[in-house]
Amino acid sequence: MSLAPDAERRLRLVFVRGLVVEARLGVHPHEKARPQRVILSVELAVEDEAAPHGIGRDDLRRVVDYERTVRTARAVAAAGHTLLVETLAERIAEAELADPRVQRVRVTVEKPDAFPDATSVGVVIERTRR
Repeated sequence: MSLAPDAERRLRLVFVRGLVVEARLGVHPHEKARPQRVILSVELAVEDEAAPHGIGRDDLRRVVDYERTVRTARAVAAAGHTLLVETLAERIAEAELADPRVQRVRVTVEKPDAFPDATSVGVVIERTRR
């Protein structure tokens, strides 16, 4: 399953890109001493009950709200020190999969200030509903 909208499979793509948060993240002493800037992106393959031919009700309750996705990502990032970017990404993915409409999730965690000669470093993970 790809992480893309697919009308025939009744999937839409909900995303948040480039969410900047302060997080306690990393293995080095300076990373443990203070929060650092982290950039999060979350993509969700979500059930689309109106696909492939219809238009759904214009009602927020029928969709996965990206505001909730932002709140969830912020809360997970702020929940305490995490050693690995992989672990942070996995925790965000797990939280998003708690919504039964979410079939697949991709999470990107970037550390833009890790190296002065690199734009950013990080990880991209994908998880699917069992």
